[in-house]
Formats: sequence, C-alpha cells, structure tokens
Amino acid sequence: MPAALQAPVPSQTFEIRRFDAPVGAEIVGLDISRPINDSDFARIHRAHLDHHVLVFRDQRVQPNDQVAFSRRFGPLEIHVLHQFQLKGHPEILIVSNIRGENGEPIGLGDAGAYWHSDISYKSEPSLGSLLHAQELPSEGGDTLFADQHLAWEALSPQLQARVLPLTAEHSYLAKYEELRAKNPWRPKLSQEQIDQVKPAVQPVVRTHPETGRKALFVSEHFTTRIVGLPQAESDALLAELFAHSVKPDFVYRHRWQPHDLVFWDNRSLMHLAAGTPDHLRRKLYRTTIKGDRPR
Repeated sequence: MPAALQAPVPSQTFEIRRFDAPVGAEIVGLDISRPINDSDFARIHRAHLDHHVLVFRDQRVQPNDQVAFSRRFGPLEIHVLHQFQLKGHPEILIVSNIRGENGEPIGLGDAGAYWHSDISYKSEPSLGSLLHAQELPSEGGDTLFADQHLAWEALSPQLQARVLPLTAEHSYLAKYEELRAKNPWRPKLSQEQIDQVKPAVQPVVRTHPETGRKALFVSEHFTTRIVGLPQAESDALLAELFAHSVKPDFVYRHRWQPHDLVFWDNRSLMHLAAGTPDHLRRKLYRTTIKGDRPR
C-alpha cells in the first residue's frame, strides 16, 4: 500500500504515574512491541525529559522490540565488552551474574558497582540507557538513580561558582582492574578494546541539550581528576562532589518487577546497582543510546 494510503497508527491507552520520590515515573498500559504513533511517542519523550527515569511495566517483548524502541530516540552504542553482546543483537549488552555451561560468565555481573553515568568516558556520552528484566533475584538487585539537576541546584552559590568553569577527565579504565581483582565477571581487555576507550574531558557541570537545565557531571566510577588542579585539591573537590551528588534527597530506589523496562536519562542522572546475593540469578538486557558532546 502506498505510504500516503496507509492507515494511521492508532493510539495506545497508557498512564504516566509519577513516583513519590525525587525522580521517576512509571508507564502502565503501553506495549512497546506494538506500533507507537507520533503523538504517543511525544508523550513518552516529554515524560522522559520531565521525570528522567521511566519504568515501563510488564513489557513481555523480544530483544528486537527493545532495540527498535530504543532506536526511536537515536542511534545505539555498541559496548566495548563485545564478549557480552547478545547473540544476533550486538546493540544489547547482557547484564548478568549467571555462568554458562562452560563455567564462563554470560554477561557483565558487576555492572553499576559504582555511581556513574553511562559512557561518560567517551567524548559523546550516552543520551540514555534501557534495561529490560529477563530474570530477577528473589531479593536484592535494586537500582538507585540520583538526580544531578537537583544535586547542582542544592550546591551553595560559592561552590556553584567554583565548579562551573571546570572540566574533568573520565576514564573507562579508572576502576576496571580493581573490579577485575574483586570478582570474576570482567574479562581482560585487549589492546583494541583499550584503544576504543581513551579518556575524555567533560565539563564538571553540563547543560541538558533539550531542557537547558544544569547538572553535575562527575562520578566516582569514571572521573579521575579535575583538569588544571593539583592532585590533592582535585581529589578533595571530587570527594566533596561525589558525596553531595548522591544524597538521599536526590535518589529514587527502583525495586524491580518482572518484565520491567527501565529507561533513564544519562544527561540528568547517575545510577548504582545495589547488589545481588551471589547465589541468586539476575539477567537483564541493556541498550544504550548515543548522545552528543556535553556543553
């Protein structure tokens, strides 16, 4: 049928319910595997900008549905840990503590061990990430999100003025070997992989390209130093910012339900995996949307 004669995509009936938390909302009634018209997509996009983390409930969908929905927001990243790509879907990173038949990990089991914003170690960090629950533990496994707009706004005017003009280095390798030494989940990186994650310099305070709101943009996982400051002064300032940025007043704790799909804005938030008991299985599929250079 010619495009001009195609029937319009009908709207889906869904609700957007804000959480009783500093950040976040759930979307109930939407099926991302079905066509989503422009009007419905605009509602979702607006909710994502307003609430920074959206929880799409009961998404009984296939990997290709997650990939297609993620692509509505922009091109997708291919994670440097190609060992943990989902077969047939290189855009999906397996986040899991499960071992395969050969005894090797099937996914990145310690993802999110420190507070961070995804892909901040690249010159163009991530716009957002989507994580779809495949297998959840009976206890633990929560994910925490900290609103960095609120963190910025809660800084004293003196500290705002001090950090606003600063830049900082972010490195994927900052804690990589430390994490490898603690657990079996991380493979040794090849030289080719190391070359893909050269450090990037980012503003300490970034401006959201769609809303214009300022947010802190440093993390204990990837930020290594403030450019131009003596190391001791840099370490002290970063420690102060790290502690401030994750105060309870800024944090939403997500307790996963079966088939949740969680979509967060890496330009607005940091996140942390609260941890899963070693004897309980956890598996999720992550897609990550490319972003732009922070300003």
